[in-house]
Amino acid sequence: MNNRTILVALGGNAILQPKQEATFENQLANVTASCRILAKLIRMGYRLIITHGNGPQVGNILRQNEEARQVVPQMPLDVCSAESQGLIGYMIQQAMRNELELLGIDKSVVSIVTRVEVSSDDEAFRSPTKPIGAFYSEEEARAFMQEKGWIMKEDANRGWRRVVPSPLPLHIIEADVIAKLLNEDQIVIACGGGGIPVVRKPDGTYRGIEAVIDKDHSACKLAQEIGADVLLILTDVDNVYIHYGRPGQRALTRVTPPELERFRREGHFSEGSMQPKIDAASRFADSGGTSIICSLHEADLALEGERGTLIMKAADHV
Repeated sequence: MNNRTILVALGGNAILQPKQEATFENQLANVTASCRILAKLIRMGYRLIITHGNGPQVGNILRQNEEARQVVPQMPLDVCSAESQGLIGYMIQQAMRNELELLGIDKSVVSIVTRVEVSSDDEAFRSPTKPIGAFYSEEEARAFMQEKGWIMKEDANRGWRRVVPSPLPLHIIEADVIAKLLNEDQIVIACGGGGIPVVRKPDGTYRGIEAVIDKDHSACKLAQEIGADVLLILTDVDNVYIHYGRPGQRALTRVTPPELERFRREGHFSEGSMQPKIDAASRFADSGGTSIICSLHEADLALEGERGTLIMKAADHV
């Protein structure tokens, strides 16, 4: 047994599979399967903080706003992000508590609606890049751009998606509360969807701003602020690869941030999918932590050093 603190960043597939209908039943079934795996980590003695993506969910909430705007007032993007935190947090909270009950583990699970401070001067507000919502054909995407004024881009050869500003996180405002709950042996769900983006006003108060923060960047910032031991980024591939999907494809098992930066410059990582994970993992490793990128289904083995891609500083790398 051990008491290492693991910040788990769940990928989108843990909540909704590609091309799967976004019904509550489908999403809850996926979340339940994911929590069954995470519950094993609790049984192994790890302390968990869980964060998650919200791209499809916040995109669907936005579309509901668009479709119903004639009868129900539209909500801004930061409020839509808060809505998605609530619905996904509820599913994870309930599914995780049920799985722990089945294992005979008496632990509480709590969701924190989390705000994340960003800068209104961030370059992202001038150049939106964050994909959200459903995938569309090129024809559908061009129609939405014409009709709704959306900015849409192709996402890693999987289809076209709407893109919105994605500023870098500066500070997790509820980090102190999250740390206290963790110290009381609670399992905490926080920074869902990257957190609700807010900016600090001259008088010290905050206001929401329309953006979606990348959940991997917020996961890294939260891991740093609460002193986590490991940043565990769970995705739908078993390793980080170079030459992915091409001749010479090779899995990376142990790598340093400078090596990843060299591979990034060589163009090995997709900006819309793997690149944010690489950036966050490298930043956390540079700050002295251990980062792991692996498949959700191999999380336990990855924490034992048997699977996945381990990212550590050069001095710690073996």
